[in-house]
Amino acid sequence: MQGWRVTMEDWHTHILSLPDDPDAAFFAVYDGHGGPKVAQHAGHHLHKSVIQRPEYKQGDISTALKQGFLEFDAEMQKDQQMRDELAGTTAITVLVKNNQLYCANVGDSRSVASVKGTCEPLSSDHKPSNTEENSRICKAGGWVEYNRVNGNLALSRALGDFVFKRNANMKPEEQMVIALPDVETRTINEDWEFVVLACDGIWDVLTNEEVVEFVRRRIGLGLEPEAICEEMMSTCLAPDCQMGGLGCDNMTVIVVCFLNGKPYSEYCSEIASTMIPSALSENSTSLSTMNGGDGEFEDAQEGNSNSSDEDNENAVLEEDASPPVAPSDSDK
Repeated sequence: MQGWRVTMEDWHTHILSLPDDPDAAFFAVYDGHGGPKVAQHAGHHLHKSVIQRPEYKQGDISTALKQGFLEFDAEMQKDQQMRDELAGTTAITVLVKNNQLYCANVGDSRSVASVKGTCEPLSSDHKPSNTEENSRICKAGGWVEYNRVNGNLALSRALGDFVFKRNANMKPEEQMVIALPDVETRTINEDWEFVVLACDGIWDVLTNEEVVEFVRRRIGLGLEPEAICEEMMSTCLAPDCQMGGLGCDNMTVIVVCFLNGKPYSEYCSEIASTMIPSALSENSTSLSTMNGGDGEFEDAQEGNSNSSDEDNENAVLEEDASPPVAPSDSDK
């Protein structure tokens, strides 16, 4: 969702079966700033940098993610069309392979999981005011003012933003702003219900726990993941642009449901059975809708997404096929 912003700078990726590794799925949200170009480039190419790493082929996926992010960022700085870009982007990515989940992030986009209804954070925001981040920024010759790097950038880690990565005496992971992600690893079992990836336009309005409650209740009511994404963005959207930026940002959400071999209808019923009846009432809502829920939306696959069938990178989900995951995303 573009929201009240003049341009749409978000991008997202959802690939149920990676072409070079059919047993792996990859999901990502990129929240661009200063323009959409770096976010778009990441949406098309970051996952390729990761799976082509030698560490990935050796089964060390955490290291492959870290080195893949750094390599991708370094290649952009050498690219004639990208090296002079002033833009940058966050990245929140989830790679699922052999019942292992790897979440890698730079910036303040975020991911959480619902495990038997309990919120499980999968990432931490990278802000200049964080002690570790602040120390690195200062060592690289920068400063933090108004919780921003050099009084400018509100993130301490990002892809792009090359103006903050020009200290010739520092390694890429020592610069004021770095592309080195934190990586969290989890083992997925039948208790895992879904994962949400979203940009800060969502997290500025809703807490981690509220997002899990929001999604879980609507799954229990039988709503499709795409409809849940749209309703969440509509809930977070400000009624006008007079709220100091809150609810006015671009918004992108991906919901990945772990079906565990069941049809989606059965999956919904199982989640509903664990909830108190009042929570499933059509008239019951624990979260107020800021704009009455009447936002207009375009098709989920349209526009800012690397989710087409280009390079056979996307699979069509059939409910009777009982796939392990069912993603839905929206960044309209």
